[in-house]
Amino acid sequence: MAPTSKQVLQLYKSILSKASKFDNYNFREYFRRKAQHDFKEHKNVADEQQITRLYNEGIDQLALLNRQSAISQMFTFEKLVVEPLKKHH
Repeated sequence: MAPTSKQVLQLYKSILSKASKFDNYNFREYFRRKAQHDFKEHKNVADEQQITRLYNEGIDQLALLNRQSAISQMFTFEKLVVEPLKKHH
């Protein structure tokens, strides 16, 4: 049985949320853009088998992001010029 549109939307939000956990700007933006691109590219898929396959790939991608974001937080680097500095009040 294919996942519901609500499940797909929740997966999308989870992937974006997990992508935002990366400390490194380049990784964070890459995974955010990749998720947006992939979901937009496949939004009109109607075949239930393909929807299920894509959903399962998304679940695998989310698991990968969970692992990689944890590693990213262990090894931090200096902020890049393009990243906004946090203001101290």
